[in-house]
Amino acid sequence: MAAQIFLFFVFEDFFHYWAHRGLHYGPFYKHIHKLHHEWSAPFGLAAEYAHPIEVLILGTGTIGGPLLWCWYSGDLHLVTTITWMTLRLFQAVEAHSGYDFPWSTHNWLPGWSGSEHHDYHHMAFTNNFSTSFRWWDHIFGTNKKYIAYKERKALEAKALKAKKAM
Repeated sequence: MAAQIFLFFVFEDFFHYWAHRGLHYGPFYKHIHKLHHEWSAPFGLAAEYAHPIEVLILGTGTIGGPLLWCWYSGDLHLVTTITWMTLRLFQAVEAHSGYDFPWSTHNWLPGWSGSEHHDYHHMAFTNNFSTSFRWWDHIFGTNKKYIAYKERKALEAKALKAKKAM
């Protein structure tokens, strides 16, 4: 079951990356995805706040992995499906929570996106299109502004700490 769910996450994240990136294109953003971006500082339930067409598009990635698995293997247990859907929903809420707790998934699972990664996306409306894993943004170069932002914030924090030490 764990291997299946991992594959579902990889499939969904790849699908989501490209669909989400496409939803940031001109008319798709203006008429569909802009609704989701009404929250520049998201909170958990903002994960599900979207235009119905966006729900259909991005939902295809969520159910696509299990459907393809079932088609090719002929075997998909209901408990696996329910577990996958629950974990996917928790992931979406965590990414939109606006909180970075010590127990947040990205703190113990390398490459996981988390709220800090997705908060930047909502703040800047560009970059960081991945939903679960950071690697798609790295591979396709859509995390460069985010990395520069993090470096700038780290320098600012270091300067502030040095100033307080004086």
